[in-house]
Amino acid sequence: MKPITVDRRDFTIKAKKLRRSGIVPGNVFGGPFSEPVSIQMEEAVANRLFRNKREGSKLKLDLEGQLISVQIKEKVVNTLNHEILHMSFQALKDDQKVNSVIHILLQNAEKVTDSLEKMVMEIPYASLPEDMIDTITIDAEGMASGSVVTVGDIPELKSERIELQIAEDEIVFRLNDKKRGSAPDEKPDAE
Repeated sequence: MKPITVDRRDFTIKAKKLRRSGIVPGNVFGGPFSEPVSIQMEEAVANRLFRNKREGSKLKLDLEGQLISVQIKEKVVNTLNHEILHMSFQALKDDQKVNSVIHILLQNAEKVTDSLEKMVMEIPYASLPEDMIDTITIDAEGMASGSVVTVGDIPELKSERIELQIAEDEIVFRLNDKKRGSAPDEKPDAE
């Protein structure tokens, strides 16, 4: 993805008025910045980021010609109309570890006939920026009934360059032998 162009925030205009004019406020903190820098971006750009990236995703911002490596730290969204109210980014330094999350995506989950029970779909970790992982995709098709996948079972998480902040025996997901959509047999209460 090419760098996202942002501008320094114009504080002569209130945030509500900025949003009405198609601009989303935000900030960048950490890394080379001793103080957070208030920024703004076009709403269309923020919406594209919201659709294509997640919290913890790494990207580059172009702030007045300066390219800054960042991760998306937080997206504040109005739950009623899905309007993005604010975005926060953490600037990254090549030699400084950063806390982030890896998103687990299940491929072919709709083909699984057993009951699929998702437990932990975001894995917290710390690493240097060059070792950051945005998402890991696991193919659920063909997995046997009763299969259990733990954090320690995922090959990408066995790297010495990643410090997991979760126990390796935590269950990511499991396949129960109960069929999807079938209700358990219920016995009526004797009255």
